[in-house]
This record gives sequence, structure tokens and C-alpha cells, in this order.
Amino acid sequence: MDDPETSRSLGAKDGAGDGESRPESSESRAAYPHRLEIPTRWGDNDVYGHVNNVEYYAFFDTVINQWLIEQGGLDIHRGETIGLCVESHCAFAASLAFPETVEAGLRVDRLGNSSVRYEIGLFRAGVAEPAASGWFIHVFVDRESRRPAAIPPGVREALERLTG
Repeated sequence: MDDPETSRSLGAKDGAGDGESRPESSESRAAYPHRLEIPTRWGDNDVYGHVNNVEYYAFFDTVINQWLIEQGGLDIHRGETIGLCVESHCAFAASLAFPETVEAGLRVDRLGNSSVRYEIGLFRAGVAEPAASGWFIHVFVDRESRRPAAIPPGVREALERLTG
């Protein structure tokens, strides 16, 4: 997957399943108001010698939930409201591998009453273009009923700081 031509064609489809071609992301780190360094681990590599695709989604989860917990005060263990991922997408552009540190960039694209759509870029050290980019949608729900609930005020305030 290190072939640039193959990488561009693999990352050219959107997640909607409509087959519509999307341009490769040219976003820089500066387009993301929050950035988090995440070290890769030995076990992240697969038999092909690069970070396995499922780990890209783990990086998405890490940068989002770190922000919600540390900046928004989300109580993942006892809070009445929790966020559930209802949809996500990742477009691969370049390989990541252990031992590298991934810089995950995070911003909010849309903020509703009970949902938020994040955009994420994963960057290699010293490389301007993201190795992967994507989006992730959280719907906030009541922990017990699993029915949509308003985004808690502290979380909303933190998310508003990430909007463009």
C-alpha cells in the first residue's frame, strides 16, 4: 500500500456508498484547532509492516474522547449522557508504522442539539499532508434509555471551541 497511485485511488471514495469520487485531502495541521500526539505501539503493525486499518479508527476515538473528557468534562463512567458513534469514515493516503508518533488533528464540522460531526486528520512527523483523514459522528444519548439527549453544557462549550 505504499504505492502513491494505489493510495490515491483507494482514498478517493467517500463513505456514503454512492461511488462519487472525492479529492484527496490537502488539509494541513493548521486546519485542526486541536492536535494530539499518539505514539504507535508494536502491536499496531500488521503482517504487512504498517499500522493496520482498524488502528486508524482507534486514533480517531482517542483524539475525540481525550478532548471530550479533558476539555468537556465528559464522565464516561457515571455521566447521565454518553456519546455513541453512529457513523465513521476513514480515507487512507499513506502508511503509518511503529515506531512513529501520529499527530491527530481534530475539528468540529457540524454541531447539533444531540449530535456532532468531527473531522480528523492523522499526520506523520515532518509530512504536511495527512496519512489519513476522515469523519466521525457522535449522537449523545441518555445512558439508561439510549434515547437522544442534549449535549451536556460543558461538552458543548468544548465542542464549540473546535468549530470553524
